[in-house]
Amino acid sequence: MIYTITANPSIDYVLQLDELTPGAVNRTTSDVKLPGGKGINVSRILHELQLDSTALGFVGGATGSMFEELLAQHHLQTDFTKVANDTRINVKINATKQNEETEINGTGPEISAEEKSTFIDQLKSVGSGDVVIMSGSLPKKVEDTFYLDIAKMIQDQGADFVIDTTGQALLDTLPLNPLVVKPNNHELADLFHTTFKSEQDIVDNARKLLEQGAKHVLVSMAGDGALLVTKEHVYKANAPKGTVINSVGAGDSMIAGFVGTFMKTNDPIESFHEGAACGSATAFSQDIAVKSKIDEVYQNISITQLS
Repeated sequence: MIYTITANPSIDYVLQLDELTPGAVNRTTSDVKLPGGKGINVSRILHELQLDSTALGFVGGATGSMFEELLAQHHLQTDFTKVANDTRINVKINATKQNEETEINGTGPEISAEEKSTFIDQLKSVGSGDVVIMSGSLPKKVEDTFYLDIAKMIQDQGADFVIDTTGQALLDTLPLNPLVVKPNNHELADLFHTTFKSEQDIVDNARKLLEQGAKHVLVSMAGDGALLVTKEHVYKANAPKGTVINSVGAGDSMIAGFVGTFMKTNDPIESFHEGAACGSATAFSQDIAVKSKIDEVYQNISITQLS
């Protein structure tokens, strides 16, 4: 089983308007409410790929009930920990004429020690053959080491894990051998306080993550495609042609495609191909990509072995 953890989920209230004028009354042309969170995005892609997952996280209050109602439309398996405080609302404002997007993100509920303990108890059933994918921000009163502590726990229980984070928080998990890490090229450069002058520079620094313990390294490079670096080889996926509509969720989709396929096949190359297709398909969609779009994009991606 694949478990996704979204510690700080949200209702994403997406507003579309012609032009945003600060300090004035603005009227929308359309609006939509979506269940948000990086782990939720992963579970939604896994569902599109007809792969089972269980979405975990903290939800609470009236907004938490609305969040679960919105999520029910996507037919996901969930096992959320109920908390006293409200699930957050994030507001995303798309101004068409200005071609700008403004985001106002809530901080999320305050999690008590008892609520956190209840959540941790849910993970005691995770074991060999399972993968836990952790991603997204943390709510209030949850320690910065929350994901690292979970990684240590599930590793002791024989499960694999994936953590989608950056900076020192990512480096701290590498000795625990995450199944895959996925920085983009800018995040990878920041990790090692450097700049890249060539693709080989990216590969060399990705190998540092392998040396520190990661099993596979994915590096997304926007219009330049993506790289998969393993202990044996380096592979590159081209960037398929298409209009980028929504970059939110593309990285989550790539992780979902890679991990879900790897769970089925244990083949990193096919997993990379599917992951690249999922990521690009979401980038070309208004929301998280559907299966038909993923299949279409898959046909336009080729994987090349570089070394």
